[in-house]
Amino acid sequence: MTVHESSPIAALPVLGETALQTYPTATLYVVATPIGNVTDIGLRALHVLGLVDAIACEDTRNTAHLMQRFGISKPLLAAHMHNEREAGEAIVRRLQGGERIALVSDAGTPAVSDPGAKIVDAVRAAGLRVVPLPGASAAITALSASGLVNDQFHFVGFLPAKPKQRETVLASLRNVAATLVFYEAPHRIAEFTQSLVAAFEPTRQVVFARELTKLFEEIHRCPLAEAAAWLAGDAHREKGEFVVLVEGAPAQTDAQEAEAERILKILLAELPLKQAASLAAQITGQKKNALYDRALALKGEG
Repeated sequence: MTVHESSPIAALPVLGETALQTYPTATLYVVATPIGNVTDIGLRALHVLGLVDAIACEDTRNTAHLMQRFGISKPLLAAHMHNEREAGEAIVRRLQGGERIALVSDAGTPAVSDPGAKIVDAVRAAGLRVVPLPGASAAITALSASGLVNDQFHFVGFLPAKPKQRETVLASLRNVAATLVFYEAPHRIAEFTQSLVAAFEPTRQVVFARELTKLFEEIHRCPLAEAAAWLAGDAHREKGEFVVLVEGAPAQTDAQEAEAERILKILLAELPLKQAASLAAQITGQKKNALYDRALALKGEG
C-alpha cells in the first residue's frame, strides 16, 4: 500500500454521523483548525464550517486559503486582536438573529494565545450559546511528545518582548512545579533561550518543539545548559514557530524545608510577619505565599 492509497477509514459509516448530530442556531462554534498539517482538521469541524452562516477569523486571507483547500465557501468576518470588541458586538447581533457563526484562528484553538476570548466572553454575556469543537493545539501537541513526566503544566504563552519585563515574569515562574509551556517566534528564539538560561537551573530539561506537524518538524530535548549551543549549531533551528517546554521546579527536600523554617523563625523574631516571609522567600527561593502561611502557623504555635 502506498501513501497515496485510500485508507479503509474513508469508507466507515461513522463519517456520516456528523450530519445526523444537532447543530443549534443562534450559536457560536469555536473551531480548532490545523497548526500545520492540513489533514489534522476534525470531521465535525469540517461539517460545521460548511454549515455555518459565516466564519469569524483572525486573518481572512489565511482562512480563505484554508477553506479553499476543503472546498468550503462562506462569508468571512475579520476578528483579530485589534477589533475583538467590535467584532464581538457584530457577532452577537448576528447570533441574536438566529445565525450560526464559526470562530477560528489562523492555526490551532482560538482564544489560547490567539484572539477569540473577548468574543466568546461577549457571546456568553449576551446569554447566547457557545459550542467548542476540539482539535489541534500546539501546546498539547508538544507536551504529548516531550516525555516530561508531570501531571501538571503551566501555560505561559508568549513572554513580554522587553528584556526587563521578560526577566520579571521568568523570576515569578522559578518555583512553579508544573511543566512550563511557552510560545516563541523564530526571530526572538535565541534571545528567549538566553533568558531561560539566566532564569533557571542549568540541569533543568528543556524541550524545543519546532514546526509541529509540518514537513520540517523537530523536537529536541536537552539540559538547559546545552540549549544555546544546540540552537546555534544549525541556522535552520532558528526558523519556524516554537513551543518551548521547561521542566518544573524540583520538589523541596526535607532539609531545604527545615532550613527555610529556621530562617523564617529568625526573621520573625525581628520583623513583622509579612516582611519576614518576603525576606525568607528571597533568601531561600521558596514561594512567598507558602512561607507566609507557615509564618502564620508559627505565630499561632508561639
